[in-house]
Amino acid sequence: MTPLRLLAALLLATAACADAFSDETPVAATPATLQRHQVMADGHPLALWSKVGPEPDAVLLLVHGRTWSSVPNFDLQVPGEELSLMDGLVERGIAGYGIDLRGYGETPRDPSGWTTPVRAAEDLAETLHWLRARHPGLPVHLFGWSQGSRVSQLTAQRFPELVDRLVLFGYPHRPGGRPLQVPQGDPPMNATTAQAAASDFITPGSISQRAIDAYVAAALVSDPVRADWTASHEWNELDPAAVTVPTLILQGEHDPLSPSEFQAWLFDGLGTSDKTWAVIPGGDHAAFLEAPRPYFLAVLRGFLSKDRVSQGSQ
Repeated sequence: MTPLRLLAALLLATAACADAFSDETPVAATPATLQRHQVMADGHPLALWSKVGPEPDAVLLLVHGRTWSSVPNFDLQVPGEELSLMDGLVERGIAGYGIDLRGYGETPRDPSGWTTPVRAAEDLAETLHWLRARHPGLPVHLFGWSQGSRVSQLTAQRFPELVDRLVLFGYPHRPGGRPLQVPQGDPPMNATTAQAAASDFITPGSISQRAIDAYVAAALVSDPVRADWTASHEWNELDPAAVTVPTLILQGEHDPLSPSEFQAWLFDGLGTSDKTWAVIPGGDHAAFLEAPRPYFLAVLRGFLSKDRVSQGSQ
C-alpha cells in the first residue's frame, strides 16, 4: 500500500472509531420513572429497579459493587446535576435495570446470612431470563461494577447464552488462587458509615461535595448494614479464556482498585476477539457518577449500539 493510501485508510479508521464512540443526541425527551420489580431466584425474592424509556433498542442489567446497592450507585438524584447512570442510559435508548444482590438494598439476605459468588451469578442468570421474557427481541447486556464485575464475568462464563454483550468496569480481581473459605459463625453485619460510603470518590474536584453528601445519605438509607461475602475460593473459577461474549473493559484513569496489570491480564486472556479496553480520562472508581460521566456514557453506548451489535453477530 502506498503511503498516501495508508494515510487515507488510517483517517477512515479513525473517523469510524470516533463515530462509533461519539455521544449520541439523547433520544428520550422526558425522564423515565424509577420502578421496582421482584424476580424470584430459587424461591428467594430479588429487588430489581428499572428506568425504561419509549421503544428502547437494548437492555442493560447493572450490577453494583461490594458495598452499596443499585439505587445509590445507578440512580443518584441531585438537584441541578445530572449524575444518574440510568437516566443517561434512557436518554440513549437503553433500558436500564439495576439488581440488588442478596443482602443489599431491598433484597433480603440469603437464609444463611451470607452472599457467595456462585449464588450471586445464579441470581443474575435468573434475572437475565426474566429480562429476556420482558423484552423479547431486544439484546440484553450485562454491566458489572467493581465486585459486580467479578459476578458478571462469572455469570457470562456460566451462562453465555443469556448475555449479548458484557461490560466490566472497575475490575478488581487479582489473578491467583484463593484457599477454601467456609464461614465461621454468624455474619458480622457491620453498620454502614458515612466515611466508608464516601470512600469511592478519590480524585479531587471530580464530583461536587453536594453530590458526595447525597450519595452518602442514599447509601446509609439503602444499606444501613453491610452485606457479608464468603466462599471467596469460588472466584478461582474466573477465567478470561472462558468469556466468549463480546466484552468491554472500562478503567478509570485514577482508580487504585483496578490497576492496569489486572485489566491487561483480563483483556489479553479473553476468549473473544470482539473486545475493547477503554480508559476513562480523569475518572476513578466511580467514574459514571463524576465529571467524566459524558465520556463514560459515550464509550458505553458506542459498544452497545445496535449497529455494532448487528455487525458483531455477522
